[in-house]
Amino acid sequence: MLTSAWWLVVALLVGQDVGVRADVVIENVEIHDGSGDAGRRGDLAIRGQRIVAVGRFEVAGEPRRIDGSGLIAAPGFIDLHTHCDRGLTKQATRINKNYLTQGVTTVVTGNCGGGPWDVEEFLNEVDAGGAGTHVAHLVPHGAVRSRIMGSAKRRPTPDELERMKQLVDDGMRNGAWGLSTGLIYTPGSYADTAELVELSRVVSKHGGVYASHIRGEGVELLDAVREAIEIGRQADLPVHISHFKASGTPAWGLAAEAIRLIQEARESGLAVTADQYPYVASSTSLAAMVVPEAFRDKKRLTEALADPEQAAALRENLADRLRARSEGAALVIASYAANRAWHGKNLAELARDKDCTVADLVIEMQLNGGAKMVNFGMQEDEVRQIMQQAFVATASDGGTSVPDDTVPHPRSYGCFPRKIGRYAIQWNVVPLPAAIRSATGLPADIFGFLERGYLREGYVADIVVFDPQTFRDTATFEQPHQYSTGVRYLLVNGQLAIDDGKLTDCLAGRALRYQSAPK
Repeated sequence: MLTSAWWLVVALLVGQDVGVRADVVIENVEIHDGSGDAGRRGDLAIRGQRIVAVGRFEVAGEPRRIDGSGLIAAPGFIDLHTHCDRGLTKQATRINKNYLTQGVTTVVTGNCGGGPWDVEEFLNEVDAGGAGTHVAHLVPHGAVRSRIMGSAKRRPTPDELERMKQLVDDGMRNGAWGLSTGLIYTPGSYADTAELVELSRVVSKHGGVYASHIRGEGVELLDAVREAIEIGRQADLPVHISHFKASGTPAWGLAAEAIRLIQEARESGLAVTADQYPYVASSTSLAAMVVPEAFRDKKRLTEALADPEQAAALRENLADRLRARSEGAALVIASYAANRAWHGKNLAELARDKDCTVADLVIEMQLNGGAKMVNFGMQEDEVRQIMQQAFVATASDGGTSVPDDTVPHPRSYGCFPRKIGRYAIQWNVVPLPAAIRSATGLPADIFGFLERGYLREGYVADIVVFDPQTFRDTATFEQPHQYSTGVRYLLVNGQLAIDDGKLTDCLAGRALRYQSAPK
């Protein structure tokens, strides 16, 4: 492809009008191209769905001209870890406003081993209705295992393993970018390393990625990281560790050693990366946080409570697990259908109000359908240490969301402006070019998104233009349903999804299908 400079020479030689023809030109903007290099002042030209010129150039015709003075232009942010799966197929949320207002143009779904196992059906559904952001999908191991084995807690038979491998192969052929696992969730937690290696070998043949919510993020962190690396080594494929953290006070201090394990693997030639959301709290189900695996099923829990000996052992186990979470004070209810008045309250204060133990409160909540929780389990120093690593991308672990009476984790509304606007621009914890790369070029490289993640001629015109003075998260743990500020313009496939700070309701996103490249 000829560059804009070559077109200029050709035009001069043949006597044609000199200049780049474009639909939109963003002028005099600070360009951060996704490489991690320092920003530079220049212009961007977009024609159709593509970037046609970057830097300084003459413009032909009368395109829409946007003054970028005082603003920063970057590739649209790529969120490698979301749970937007079903939200993107529903009319009320398919526009994905809470991500567009963060500057996100691509989300990855199928994470933590959950989500639609039928890749073709899901991606076709996204395309049929349109979406605000692009969508890339992973084959979810837990959903695949559940379809073939139900909730069986055992190794698969040879026939079951072959059928799971076939589903993974079908998913890769239909456009999935890899395999995801959620090894603290059932039934993913029932899988041993050998099963995961066999399924990952199928992904490896297609050139895909193994992305994992590893088997433990607390005191088990180091062994869990070693297992993920070993899966990559045996299956010969890249490994990506989701929402990398050391969670729970007993695990504090383990982040440095976990980082070292990954760095050693990378130095040995393995492709190992991670992602992180820039908060000291995580969020998942109450069951996954504190309930022993054997008692997460309501029927099994009820049976155990009917036996005094089992009930006493269960309560003791719960009390032990809760000690690592500040006796329940670190656990805040995000959503609990059985009693919405409890939203935003922590378990310790609720137990005091009810004059019961926190363990008994957990049992009550589980019997009533369980709850989604926010867990304040990380320490700020380790959050900062992890985000400073060159192999760590930025990812929210959030989902499509609209304001309601729940009190979820604010990451669904504020992850990217928090990392770039606060940790980079306001607090100088990471250099701005590195923070932008963690949300653009790095995730594109990790998953192999071609012609995305960088501001280069010929690349897809997914572009965010933001005001560095106002690009901030406004969502808090107390009031999480607050949209981020500071995105002035956002282009998805060359179309303006945000124009001068206002959402256009454009559904320009599409399903990104991986083109299988057998080794």
